[in-house]
This record gives sequence, C-alpha cells and structure tokens, in this order.
Amino acid sequence: MISNGYSRRFSYRLRWLTVILSAILSASLVCSYIALDVYDVLPGPLTVSAQKHATVIQNPQGVRSVPYFANGASDGSPINQNEAKKLIKELVETAGVGNDVSVVIADARGKVVASHAPDIPREPASTMKTLTADVATHVLDMGSTLDTTVYLSNNNNSHIVLKGNGDMLLGVEENDIKHVNGRAGLKTLAEKTAKVLKSRGISEVSLSVDDSLFGSKRFPSLVSENDSEGRFYAPTSSMAIDCARQRDFAQWVKAGFDADDLDDYPILDKNPAEKVGKTFSNLLSKQGVQVNFSGDISKEKSLITNGYSPIAHISSATLGEILGYMLRRSDNTLAEEFGRLIALARGKSNSPEGGTIAVKESLRELGISTNGLHMSDCSGLSPKSTVLVTTLVQAQADNLRSGSSPAAAQGLSIPGFIGSARKRLQDDSIVGMLRVKTGALEQVTSMSGNVTRKKGGTLTFAVIINNPTDYWLAFNSISQFIKNLPEL
Repeated sequence: MISNGYSRRFSYRLRWLTVILSAILSASLVCSYIALDVYDVLPGPLTVSAQKHATVIQNPQGVRSVPYFANGASDGSPINQNEAKKLIKELVETAGVGNDVSVVIADARGKVVASHAPDIPREPASTMKTLTADVATHVLDMGSTLDTTVYLSNNNNSHIVLKGNGDMLLGVEENDIKHVNGRAGLKTLAEKTAKVLKSRGISEVSLSVDDSLFGSKRFPSLVSENDSEGRFYAPTSSMAIDCARQRDFAQWVKAGFDADDLDDYPILDKNPAEKVGKTFSNLLSKQGVQVNFSGDISKEKSLITNGYSPIAHISSATLGEILGYMLRRSDNTLAEEFGRLIALARGKSNSPEGGTIAVKESLRELGISTNGLHMSDCSGLSPKSTVLVTTLVQAQADNLRSGSSPAAAQGLSIPGFIGSARKRLQDDSIVGMLRVKTGALEQVTSMSGNVTRKKGGTLTFAVIINNPTDYWLAFNSISQFIKNLPEL
C-alpha cells in the first residue's frame, strides 16, 4: 500500500513535470509560428521578403521625435524614368512657373533618374537649410545638449554669472520635457541656484551675463535685405527665450498653444541675452534671493575664469531634436546658429562667414558637389545665395544612408501634418509618405525632400523656381508635383 506521504510527493513531482513539458511545448509552438511567419507561410507582421508596398501613416503620432540612429532607406524597385520625366514636364509647363526652374528626381542613393536644367544655379531660399542640417549631423554630436549654467565667484560669494552655451529655446517656467522649445526652464534654474546659495548662507548677489560664445558678429551681412522688420532672424546668441520672439511665452503656452508648433512671426528681440538675464533675475528674486542686475552683459570676452565654479545648470533638448525643430519650422535663427556651431567645431572664424565656409568644406568632404554653391548665410534667408538642385538631392541621399543623418532626414516637415508644409498636401492618402523642406522668398518657391514610394523604396527630389510669372500658381505647381511622387 502506498503511503499518503509518497502519494503527495508523487503528485507534486507530476505537477512540476506537467508544467515543464507545457512550457517546452508552448515555446516550441511560438518559435515555430515565428519561423513560419518570417518565411510568409503563416500570416503575421514578420518577413524576410522585400517590401512591395509602402505603409501609409494613418495616425502619425510621435513624428516630432527624431531618432539618433536609423536604418538606411531602401532603393526598392527601379523608378520608372518615363513617368518621372512626365511629372517634371507637367511641372515645368505649368502656367505661372516661368523659365527659371530646375527639377531633379533621384533614387535613395542620389542617382538622378530624371531632371530639368539641373546644372543652372538657382536661389534656393530655405532649402539651403538642408545642407547646413546634413553637415551638422556629421560634425556635431546630435545626442548632446546646450547647457545654461550659473557660476559663483570663489573670491566673491556675492557675485554670480549666467553663462549661455547656445540654447535659444529657453522656457520661462520649469523644465518642459514634452517640448523642444522650453525644454530647459529658467524657473528650474532659479530654483536650483537659490537652493545652493541658501545652503551657503548667501541671500544677496550681483548678476552678470556671459553672452560671449558667438563673439561680436551676430548678423549675416545681407540678411536685413529680406528681413527689414526683423521677424525672421534674431541675432545668434548664447541664450534666448522662445528663440527671441517678443511675446509672453509662458502665457502662450498656458493658453493652450503648442510650444513646438507655433506658426506666427512676431518681431524678434535684438538683444535676447539681456531678456534672459532680466527674466532669470526676477525668478531668482522670487526664490528669496536679492539680485542686483544692472544689465552687465559680456558679448565678446568670457567672464568665466578659474575663479568661478558652476553651481546650477539646465539642459536643452538634444541637438538632434533642435535640428528637427529648426527644419520643420524653417527657423532661420537656429539654422544660422547651427552654422556657427559647425564653425566653432571645425576651428573656423567665429562669424557668419566662418559658418558658411565650414559648411561648404564639410559638404565637399562628404562627397557632395559644391559646384554653383554660394552661401550668403546658412539658412537661405539672405539674398544672392545659389545652389544646384543636384546638390540638394545629394544631401538628401546622404541623410538617408544607414545611421548617417536621421535627424536631418526624418526631422523634416510632413505635408498635411506638421511644419512649414502642413498645408501643402493635396492627397490625404499619402500623409506621412513625404518629408520635405520648403523654401519661400519674394521671387523664390522651392522644395526638397525624400519620399516613401507606394511600390516600396525611397526617392529624393528637389525643385527650385526663381522669378515665377505667377507666384501662387508656381507655388501650387510644386504641391501638385509632390502629390504624384509616391506613385513612382
């Protein structure tokens, strides 16, 4: 007769054996299904086969985030050259376009499939930003941030210095992790600073502002010719609130406006560092520290020496995120700042001219043609800039290479959804399939970008129209042109 104790032990072991066998069987079934899915025997999301059809974004959420790494774009099936030529012919012959037009359609590697007048330099307007952006992703660390720091004098405990390192998207309130514009908040910096000062028994300080990062020359020499009111370019500064827009930024955000998706153009502050200094002074005072700020701002010589120690700082969004913000909003101020940061990184002159020289040299090193390229600035706002459409598509192709420049390739405006091309979509079925950079000046309408093809794969393109006989017809002709690109 089997004892009750043995029976219980036998039953216990049998249950464990059953569990183990069930787990092995379940794992085998899962692995088998995955293998059959991968090889397209059973339905499912996995495959090793080439993608035959593009996936259209139905609800494109989260596209504002820019990845640090990305897989390279695939070529897909060959682009139909005759169809590409047909699209270009329709664009060129559209009423209002005029004679000064260049167009190119290329594959994901920049190999030209069809073109019209590709070797004639044209004024590009803001499509110039794509060249600056491409170089920035190679020269600068896209995962780094721009810190705004408070230093305390080791010799005089009553003196602090606010030093900027290029964050022109400071917020007034606390750090805002949900947005690029306002990621670093001056209220947070004031709170951190006050905490340290009070811990050291300091209740009163004098404040100076170190705005020396970009030296004495802050404006490209010709920029005012296309910005007489000062709405489209603010002087390159080591620090600014809301990219120097003259408005109550905190109230705008509280009113429900999206800090990263504003499309208004108020007058820009000519001395943004001074406003930051005054704002920080007021916020620090509200934390119980008496602040004496007389407007002492150093624009050429750094105030930080060995006699100063950092006591608090706030960090911007990553450079990759800021680059995407710049491209989507077509922000001239930030484009110029990226040019200046590239110049500093490459040891060029700390000036607007140093920025353009650094960008052109970097393009050549990347194998991108600079024939016909003249940069009056790094944004395309200043007059007399010229570029070939082939140079623009070469930059797009470089962006699309695996791991090369995802911030520049995927940070572009999405027609129908976000950015400067939001209202350029003429077919809702292709939302999310185009990422573009627009360009517009009084006698210029342009666009360049990359397109997901419905047949699979990616193409690149660029269009520049100068001196159109009817600006709005020319403008709309580009919108019509890009509508058909996913079909190629």
